[in-house]
Amino acid sequence: MIMQQKVKEKTYKQMLWVSMISMTMMFAGLTSAYVVSKNREDWVSFDLPSSFYISTLLIVISSLTFYLAKRFIKNNDTSKTSLFLIITLLLGVGFVYFQFQGFKQLIEAGLYFTGKESNVSTSFLYVITISHLAHILAGIVVLSTVLIQNIRGKYSATNSLGLELGAIFWHFVDALWIYLFLFFYFIG
Repeated sequence: MIMQQKVKEKTYKQMLWVSMISMTMMFAGLTSAYVVSKNREDWVSFDLPSSFYISTLLIVISSLTFYLAKRFIKNNDTSKTSLFLIITLLLGVGFVYFQFQGFKQLIEAGLYFTGKESNVSTSFLYVITISHLAHILAGIVVLSTVLIQNIRGKYSATNSLGLELGAIFWHFVDALWIYLFLFFYFIG
């Protein structure tokens, strides 16, 4: 039985890593296309919206709170695990909110995704950030599921695979956003 659990755990983690590698390749392709496109004559430089700075701070804090949730489950403290999962979820929702505020700021600055007023540089920004936002929304679904499972008592110090997988994915999308933010800050 323990051997089956170890095989299952290893298989699920490998599947998650393969999917994260695929996501990394997709974003590497998008950011590479962005760099290549910067040489176009119609390229427009712009500053990142201030809301993106706030969302970045929220996502960094959310990684810390998910880390704490994982740490508390290792001590069989499910109530503190739930508390930190709820905080992580709220921070994730805050991230999404401030991403949309950033889009609003871009539009107010006359930087559109599509249409006559759009340009290739802002279209790239929208495509890349919306793609990341889709992964964050998937992370929020995963996080919500982990929270519900924890409240139901599914996780313990010896059985926390779902929580661990959720944490790996959440930390991945957090690190991915930090990369994208720094990419746009320094390259954009």
